[in-house]
Amino acid sequence: MDYSAIITKAWEGYDASKTIKKIENISANVSTNYVYKITFDDDDIIIAKLSNFGKYEYFKEDHRIIHSLSNNLLYPFDNLLSKSLLKNNRVYIYRHKQAGEPDAWVVFYNPTRIMERLPRRLEDEHIRKFGQQIGRFHKACSRLKNVLPKSSKTLRTDIAVLMQELDKEDGRWSRMQADFLKYHCEQFLKNRSKYNMNTFEIIPVFIDWNIGNFSVTKNLELYSRWDYDWFRMSYRILDFYFFSRVVSDAGDRTVFSYLINPMTEPRFILFLKEYHKINPITADEIRFLKEMYRFFILNYVVKDGQYFFNKQYAEKLQAEAFDIYLPSVDRDFDANILLDALKLK
Repeated sequence: MDYSAIITKAWEGYDASKTIKKIENISANVSTNYVYKITFDDDDIIIAKLSNFGKYEYFKEDHRIIHSLSNNLLYPFDNLLSKSLLKNNRVYIYRHKQAGEPDAWVVFYNPTRIMERLPRRLEDEHIRKFGQQIGRFHKACSRLKNVLPKSSKTLRTDIAVLMQELDKEDGRWSRMQADFLKYHCEQFLKNRSKYNMNTFEIIPVFIDWNIGNFSVTKNLELYSRWDYDWFRMSYRILDFYFFSRVVSDAGDRTVFSYLINPMTEPRFILFLKEYHKINPITADEIRFLKEMYRFFILNYVVKDGQYFFNKQYAEKLQAEAFDIYLPSVDRDFDANILLDALKLK
């Protein structure tokens, strides 16, 4: 596919009077989504994101929710999220359809202002401040849950899709692998009933909170957040595995894995304590962390890993999902460590 040609067509559908001078690929080359910097003849700049994974309807739905969220967040988070360009008062999304090619869709953003980046390995003061900031941000998102557009995606629907794929004889998984994955899907669905999930709020969650996706002020306050590949409306606890990775002893690494261990590190406990002071967590939410991790591995690594990571990483992470990640779920995570630290029962 000629991505530059698709982006040019997308822009012509938005405002043909403004001429593109240059299109540069600025993708991180980790995921299969593409990000481009567009420079116009008058030297104005915007950012384009092109995706050809999943469903156009979900892409459109997510970006309309994100726009509504960014528009309604109050100070100090009123300028935190990248703004999508609007046309006729709606997020402009171009859908490319051409015979013999997969569909693709494009959305345009104003460039994101970036201030400071957290260090690759956080000090205790960074962790405390990060916990406080995320507690406040989740609280701000929670206040808007009743005014945001509805979302059709749920954890159940994603697991149901994976289970349907496991029944296909398409050679993607061996029978033994398929049975192993089916077992973990069933465990996830069964274990949901153990928790008082009616009390779990549904809020906007971005999930992929790695250090490269946000910036902070000199006072370590959240300043800007970008990269919405894993955005969804779900339980706030779905964000917490990545918070544990941000504050982990290993820190941010170029070569990474998705081990469960960061969720019981003292550094994550420090983060949780600060978050809990601002935005209290329940005991059942802490117990459900294990299932959120299981869901993350099943959905984002196994089911859709080939779309979210380049080929080399997808193969590495999926192999580790079978050998390391999923076997560790029921063996290596002890919620009591976190419950005791937070004095929850």
